Amino acid sequence: MTETLLPFLIFAAVASATPGPNNIMLMSTAAVSGMRATVPLILGVSLGFGLMVLIVGTGLAVPVSRSTLLQTAMRWAGVAWLLVLAWKIAQAPPLAPGPRAPARIGFWGAFAVQWVNPKAWIMALATAATYTAAGIAPIRQVPVLAALFVLIGLPTLTFWALIGAGAGRRLTTPDRQRVFNRIMGALLAVSVIPTLLD
Repeated sequence: MTETLLPFLIFAAVASATPGPNNIMLMSTAAVSGMRATVPLILGVSLGFGLMVLIVGTGLAVPVSRSTLLQTAMRWAGVAWLLVLAWKIAQAPPLAPGPRAPARIGFWGAFAVQWVNPKAWIMALATAATYTAAGIAPIRQVPVLAALFVLIGLPTLTFWALIGAGAGRRLTTPDRQRVFNRIMGALLAVSVIPTLLD
């Protein structure tokens, strides 16, 4: 496993930092609700994905990889859910002046989103298939990879939330808020295109 550790760290950093449904959800939430309200989502995404890597890498990858029907069903269910979420973000009404709105999704919602996020499934399956060494039990390797994904994910997710919080400070009019919501909804919808092309 040591020979695959550096390539895995690069993969995990790039996969966590590139735009995707999680990062767009965090940006949107931080813009509307602020950083303090977004911290539970950051933890939910990071820990939820770490658990997904652990479960997929220690056994779930085998039945999923053997069933084209299951893979297709999971892909389309994930795409459908993310498109519904994109529509809700795009159609969100501007906020009334005053205190920031509470985060709509929370820790458990962000935790659960991983299971319908096609990018998360692809990353978890790629981790299990590519970065575990043959001849060593997955239970001895995968927890380390899952923990590293959590540790790498926390700062990259925080970075995306900070971008959203910075944008939120400029959303001082209802028109700006509407435009921002529509852009975030469109970006989330576009983020599922790579899943459809696989």
